[in-house]
Amino acid sequence: MGRILAIDYGIKRTGIAVTDAERIIASPLTTVETPTLLRFLQEYCAKEPVDIFVVGDARHMDNTPSESMKYIEPFVQQLSRIFPDKKIDRIDERFTSKLAFRAMVDGGLKKHQRQDKGTIDRVSATLILQDYMRSRELHP
Repeated sequence: MGRILAIDYGIKRTGIAVTDAERIIASPLTTVETPTLLRFLQEYCAKEPVDIFVVGDARHMDNTPSESMKYIEPFVQQLSRIFPDKKIDRIDERFTSKLAFRAMVDGGLKKHQRQDKGTIDRVSATLILQDYMRSRELHP
């Protein structure tokens, strides 16, 4: 069974989280500069088995697509062309950045660590992955 990899897509940076091989634990993996994202995913998938990509859907409170969706949609199309054998699921990512910041505060990260946007992106991707796992009853 391959891993599940979550993507918190951003215009400049993208946070990535991944499950363990048994799909029990969601962990932050890295933050990459978005222009290098597809190359990173190709290299990662060459080393690690990944079955599912989960991409966060950026939406407003009224469930309409946010401005970011005009960047996310083309990315998802490219992802499906490059990885036709992998499932791509979407999940609502509203509030993940705020929840990520709250989790970092609750986890005791220092102020300078919380200001690192890459850390917020990784934690956001992890929250997206945890939500996905819960919604699919993959997480005990």
